[in-house]
Amino acid sequence: MSSSELLAEVRRWLRFAAEDLHAAETLLTDETFIPRHACWLAQQAAEKALKGALASQGIQFPFRHDLDALRNLLPDGWEVKRQQPDLAELTEWAVEARYPGDWPDPTVQDAQRAAKQARAVYDCVVADLERHGVQIDDTGEH
Repeated sequence: MSSSELLAEVRRWLRFAAEDLHAAETLLTDETFIPRHACWLAQQAAEKALKGALASQGIQFPFRHDLDALRNLLPDGWEVKRQQPDLAELTEWAVEARYPGDWPDPTVQDAQRAAKQARAVYDCVVADLERHGVQIDDTGEH
């Protein structure tokens, strides 16, 4: 893959992440929103941001939803590893927000926490990418 193709792939991952994050944050402003939808979109935003970071480094990643495992594939020195040491709660929404099961439905507070953490992951990944010389056109500010 050429460097321009790699950059386009990284930017695409980050654009998808920004769109999911924007959707999650927008849902929070609607008093009729369903919390599980915002939780799932927040998880997806963080996952896609991390996969974009991995792609930028040429690191093959599994198509799994475990955010801690994905984050840990990044080389040492990435701030997202230091600033986001535990993504387990956000990871749970990959399944628990999409399917019925033996778990309680997410609350408004769960959705707010998920969106806040996803925003932190996204912003940190964008800053890390910029430190590594990768400029992302859409920074997720909508």
